[in-house]
Amino acid sequence: MTQAVKPNRIENDKQIARRAAILRHIYSAEKAESKSEPKLIKVNQLVASTPVAKLEVLVLRRYPRRQINSMNYRGPVAAACGRDETGVVGLVLWGEQVDQVRTGDVVRITNGWCRRSHGEIVVSSGRTGQLSVIQS
Repeated sequence: MTQAVKPNRIENDKQIARRAAILRHIYSAEKAESKSEPKLIKVNQLVASTPVAKLEVLVLRRYPRRQINSMNYRGPVAAACGRDETGVVGLVLWGEQVDQVRTGDVVRITNGWCRRSHGEIVVSSGRTGQLSVIQS
């Protein structure tokens, strides 16, 4: 009688362990998706007046710095030109970014903005986003 109970008990333990493993996998995948990084977009996917979740471009040129004194911002600003495999985009560099970014750097903009200026698409990290140099 005890021999008949043991195989069923072993099968039940295996089923419980399998269910637990499946549930762990499901819940860890949901957490990973919720904390996952934003999807990398390309230059040809940029749309004016929309946020930029994540963009990586090679800086082709950085123009000379200017000093801005306005009601919204006071400090250095520089324009730059960047590209990826799909196109070219203008960049606006603010404050410390002006000294960080050089020609030939690969930069990543996260949580930035995209606008149209003089007919061309321009992106920046703005106040809430972040610009980081990936490669020099």
